[in-house]
Amino acid sequence: MTGRRVVILGATGSVGRQALAVIREHPDEFEVVALSAGGASVETLARQIVEFQPRAVAVSEPGAASAVRAAVDRLVAAGDGFAHPEYLEGTPGSATLAALPCEVVLNGITGAAGLPATLGALRAGRTLALANKESLVIGGELVRKEAAPGQIVPVDSEHSALAQALRAGRANEVRRLLVTATGGPFRGRRLAELHGVTRAEALAHPTWSMGPVITINSATMANKGLEVIEAHLLFDIPYERITVVVHPQAYIHSMVEFRDGATIAQINPPDLRLPIALGLRWPERTDDVVPGVDWSTAHTWELEPLDESQTPMVALARAVGELGGAAPAVYNAANEVAVDAFLADRIRFTLIHEVVDDAVAAYTPPAGALTVEELMDYDATARRRATELIRRKTS
Repeated sequence: MTGRRVVILGATGSVGRQALAVIREHPDEFEVVALSAGGASVETLARQIVEFQPRAVAVSEPGAASAVRAAVDRLVAAGDGFAHPEYLEGTPGSATLAALPCEVVLNGITGAAGLPATLGALRAGRTLALANKESLVIGGELVRKEAAPGQIVPVDSEHSALAQALRAGRANEVRRLLVTATGGPFRGRRLAELHGVTRAEALAHPTWSMGPVITINSATMANKGLEVIEAHLLFDIPYERITVVVHPQAYIHSMVEFRDGATIAQINPPDLRLPIALGLRWPERTDDVVPGVDWSTAHTWELEPLDESQTPMVALARAVGELGGAAPAVYNAANEVAVDAFLADRIRFTLIHEVVDDAVAAYTPPAGALTVEELMDYDATARRRATELIRRKTS
């Protein structure tokens, strides 16, 4: 019997690789229909094509598709009958794949580039396993209007945990959502102490192994700010009822407090394969995806409130979430530019927040409902403003 048909967008990234690892371990449960990637990891994508034999592959980087095809030819023995997939090239390719006949589209693309694919999957009626939080944050109400009830299944560990815990009660019984955060590499340090932190220090996450952009977002706590906005959009809970709790061990992935005082937590050792597997088969579970907690040994877990005065990216995210419109898109765009500059050693760590704050301060709300084109215009304007601010501060 053929398994659930899956399209993996961002196949060579951290989420994509782990999704394919889940599929590799459960070959009867899933069938890979298509893969997409940026094009920087040619050999990785070629190996994935040979192993999973998708029908179509999209590569966004110009000229990279031919390099991928050549890499596949090097891996495949002549005359073994291997059939190449259809290759698509350019940025629209992922959105095209998202509309292919399948049961689930996993969007693991990083950043604002994931928005067209998110909209493409929703408009085609596919279940969207969403690891690209930026597309929901940027698209906001536009994305929510396209989504049928239950069509978006979160893959971030925090939002997957919330979705699981929310099954313990009705929506009108929820008092608040408790989104956990490890605190990143600078937990316990005051904002004033972070002026001179290095790229290597910021990339040294104590718990998770992630790509560089997500790791820096974790260090600034911008990632948690985006997750607060995402939680509001996914579960329709007001911002004042979404609380961030620091939990450095990352076993408790998030919690829901109900109005009778009960709190339901979702717990497992830190491993993204569990929420990925849930995203691929929701609401069903897959056997033996990750080892559970070893309850034969003692555990000590810390939980403490987040001081948002020392994590301005979280406080700013709440503010832009309340503003709505294109404000979250401006926040995200300016942050992506500032993080890229920090990773290139062009700006200091604490300037990331300054750049984003400046872009948000210049934001003018739209007169009415936003189109995708208008959102992209706001995104582009914020990127130009952030780039100019960085130029002025570093010249």
